[in-house]
Amino acid sequence: MSADTSRWRFAEDYAYLDALCGADLAWEYLRRNPDYQTAFLAASQDPEAGSLDPRWGLRFPGRPVA
Repeated sequence: MSADTSRWRFAEDYAYLDALCGADLAWEYLRRNPDYQTAFLAASQDPEAGSLDPRWGLRFPGRPVA
């Protein structure tokens, strides 16, 4: 699951980045990171995990218990 980088030279494809706040820009960077993609996939496949590796600075609550 990697980002399509075939059009990276087309400025119009990235014009929306000019209007992003810091947090949104950080998310755009993070979601394209292949190490993050691997860690997210691993965490999403483990129902007991509850969160990603702390190096990503993100926490996701565990699944609700019925």
